[in-house]
Amino acid sequence: MQMIAPIPAVLVRFLSVLCLAFAAWPLPALAADRERVEAFLEVTGFDVALDSIALSASSAPEMLGVDTGAFGSQWTELSEDVFNTREMRGLAVEILENTLDDEALDHAAAFYASDLGKRLVRAENASHMVEDDEVKQLAGNRIVSDLVKEGSERVAMYQRMGSAIDAAGTGVRALQQIQFRFLMAAAAAGVIELELDADGLRALMKEQESDLRLSLQASSLAASAYTYQEFTDAEVQTYVEALEEAPMQRVYELLNAVQYEITANRFEELAHRMADLTPGQDI
Repeated sequence: MQMIAPIPAVLVRFLSVLCLAFAAWPLPALAADRERVEAFLEVTGFDVALDSIALSASSAPEMLGVDTGAFGSQWTELSEDVFNTREMRGLAVEILENTLDDEALDHAAAFYASDLGKRLVRAENASHMVEDDEVKQLAGNRIVSDLVKEGSERVAMYQRMGSAIDAAGTGVRALQQIQFRFLMAAAAAGVIELELDADGLRALMKEQESDLRLSLQASSLAASAYTYQEFTDAEVQTYVEALEEAPMQRVYELLNAVQYEITANRFEELAHRMADLTPGQDI
């Protein structure tokens, strides 16, 4: 019999970079066509952000309270199959075709196609694909500590950036929903046995919400400090102000929702596939 395990720190850090949120989006009057959406994904770096979702697969056994090493050498093969980057991109394009309006697409694409925007995307892409997330987090924390000692305004800028990217403040709930859906799918597939039913699990997550929010905020701050360390104060300020504009807010709300849904969907699929695995054997 197994109780809920805490959300792994690696997943908290990973999702703080992805800036998850979720919302119900009405279909716009003029949705973007597929070719423009694919170009949009590339110019904004969202395609790389989607690919990096696969890096979160390493936290799956830990969320179930299972040692990753218990699953043998084929765990990598299974996770790569479930978190197939081509399929994730295809799903994102399909969703965005029906939900991303032309005005918001053009606004965001224009910013990220600028000289500053291109440099930001390169830095964000590089940060997304750093596999050793703990090293990145430690480096980010050191940068934040130095900024605080210097009395730098960058810390406040990064806090504004986090608020702009997750304006609805739903990142914590999204993270908990991913864990909830994964655990329920694993229980349904017979991978684990939960001592709590769905209502009990939600109640426990509610109790953990404050601590998780603080952890997510700290993680997001460190990730920003690491990612944008080569930019000037003026450039970071320009980026923050761009993120706070209404069209960009609409874009990020939607992109966050897409990342949330794809991540949760893939974790559910992973739970079902884990039903065929036996700990202690080569999966």
